[in-house]
Amino acid sequence: MAIRPILRLGNPVLRQIAEPVTEFGTPALRELVHDMLDTMRANDGAGLAAIQIGVLQRVVVFEVSANPRYPDAETVPLTVLVNPTIEFLSDERDSGWEGCLSVPGMRGLVPRYRSLRYRGFDELGAPIDRTVADFHARVVQHECDHLDGILYPQRIEDMTSFGFQDELVASGELPVAAAAAD
Repeated sequence: MAIRPILRLGNPVLRQIAEPVTEFGTPALRELVHDMLDTMRANDGAGLAAIQIGVLQRVVVFEVSANPRYPDAETVPLTVLVNPTIEFLSDERDSGWEGCLSVPGMRGLVPRYRSLRYRGFDELGAPIDRTVADFHARVVQHECDHLDGILYPQRIEDMTSFGFQDELVASGELPVAAAAAD
């Protein structure tokens, strides 16, 4: 398959709303998913939304295992999630440092809901229904935000906790362990 260029903050495509997938198991959807996985892995990402490679479809992929950008993160199973919906299970939120392949070299402290239930389908149309918490829930929220044209800096409540990774580390604002999580 192929590693595709990742759109960066400022590209107007990233502000659009992705369209639902209407046909599952097609060669085009299979190729899209393979390209997304290749692109995510080549860039040591935890996830990627189709919109980040310029495809306006409601498709995200994510996986965290032995990832150098997330050395201390809990394992998140490989997931291809098509037409996702999210249900927050409580009002409890935690703030955590996030980065994004579309916002390279920067970090921000982002509040996210701690637990949620997500539903959708895999690329063949098989249903997915999971209840998750903590880092897994953060990854799902981050990737699904992309489908609605939202990038993580829009979720930051205190812009003094947003900046270039190297500057945040040098100032002591960003712990070195969190810096690995771009």
